[in-house]
Order: sequence, then C-alpha cells, then structure tokens
Amino acid sequence: MSLLLLIVIFTAIGGVLSVLAASVFLLLSESQRAHVLPHGISFAIGALLAAAFWGLIPHAFEEVEKAQFQGLSATILGGILVFFVLEKLLIWRHCHHSGYEAGGDHHHDHQPAAILILLGDGIHNFVDGILIAAAFLTDVKLGIVTSLAVAAHEIPQEVGDFAILLQSGYSRRKALIYNMLASLSTVIGGILAFFCLEDLHGSLPYFLAMAASSFIYVAVADLIPSLHEKTDTKTSLQQIALIATGVFLICFLHDVAHDVELQSTQEKLEMPGSKE
Repeated sequence: MSLLLLIVIFTAIGGVLSVLAASVFLLLSESQRAHVLPHGISFAIGALLAAAFWGLIPHAFEEVEKAQFQGLSATILGGILVFFVLEKLLIWRHCHHSGYEAGGDHHHDHQPAAILILLGDGIHNFVDGILIAAAFLTDVKLGIVTSLAVAAHEIPQEVGDFAILLQSGYSRRKALIYNMLASLSTVIGGILAFFCLEDLHGSLPYFLAMAASSFIYVAVADLIPSLHEKTDTKTSLQQIALIATGVFLICFLHDVAHDVELQSTQEKLEMPGSKE
C-alpha cells in the first residue's frame, strides 16, 4: 500500500469518521449525551498525551542531531505558547460577538456564529491533516497512532460542534452535511502535505514537535479543566481509569505497530536474494 493512500485513509479516519462517530451521539437523548460526553473527553486526554509523549516527541528527537535538541524543545514550548495566544484571540472574538448578539436579533445572530464554528473547524482539521501526513512521512506506525489520537480528540469536539449548529437553527441533516464538509479538509491537508513535505525531511521533526505541543495544549488547557467540574470520588476514579485506558491503548497500538514493522523487515532480509 502506497504512503499517499495510507495518508488518505488515516486522515479520513481522523476527520470524516470522527464526524460519523460523533453523529451517532445525536441519536441519544439530551440526558444521555450529558452522561456520555465526559467519558469521551477523559479517554481523549489519555490518547493525546500518550501520542505526544510516547510517539511524537521521541520520534522527533530521533530524527535530529544532539545539537538540535534545544531547538526542538524550544519548538514544543513555543507551540504551546502559540496555541495559547490563538485560543485567546478566538475567545476574545467570541466574547466580542456575544456582546453584539446581546443588542440584536438573536435569530439572525446565531447564523454567523455557526459559520465561524464551521470555518474554524475546517482550519483545525486542515492542520490535523498536515500533522498526520508529517507523522506518516517520518514513520508509518507514528502516523497511525497520530491519526487515532486525532480521531479520539475530534469525536468529543465534533459532538460540541453539532450542539452549536443545532442551537443555531440547523436541522440534524444539515448539521451533519456541513460538519462532514468541514472534516474533508483533513484529507485535503494530508494530500497537500504529502507533496509539499516529502522533500523536506529536515523539517519533519519540527512539525512533529508542533503536533506534540498541540496535543499537550488541547489536553491540558481545554479538556482537563472540564473534568474538574465534578469532584466526587466515583467520577474521579472513572476519569482516571478512562485517561489510563487512552494512554494504554495508544502505547499498545504504537508498540504493536513497531513489532509488526520489525517482523516485516526481518522477513524481507531472510528472503532469498534479499541480502546485500
């Protein structure tokens, strides 16, 4: 299977299929959705952190000389700060827009908010596609793990997008169609990155470092605070268990993919005529 085809398949998994998975959530009652969503968020936290610390960061450092370690560390730190500033700007724009809504017609003001959600989601998915492609260009197993982590993160986020679109007056059918179109930008980003990044292997470790900083920031700044809204013992233990499950699953899949790759390489070397 060609690398481009793998990128197309797994960017689709990270984007389109996460929307389809999230759309099943719409079939639940409101009380059921409120119960299930925190569990998905807990799992996503574990998946994102494991992908960053078990996969992306180690692979990024493996691809550079020791003299570049400080630059990679600075990239991770700078990425976290950049994502903080970007989110700050988005929050400012949201607050500014909300202030405008307070003095206007609410029925009409919800439509621009929904459009901004779709545009923002499309841009986010496009970047995710670039990050997945960068991971595949470095290592296939890393690409698989990265796409799974993206999907784990996207599902609860897509559920939130559906809620906003429905609140803005979209039917469930239109909300699904528009969200699906926005998710296609993941595949587009992956394809464009394949052709643009293939000859720029020296830049790949820094893309991986940025991907890691994105995962770390989303997990720590956006997802973890939402878990602190409930502090009872039972919920806390469930959160810890699901985070641990996310970590274990990503680490397990990463190690399995690594073992499969080693076995495949060994079999090729043992084939007649394959020795150099």
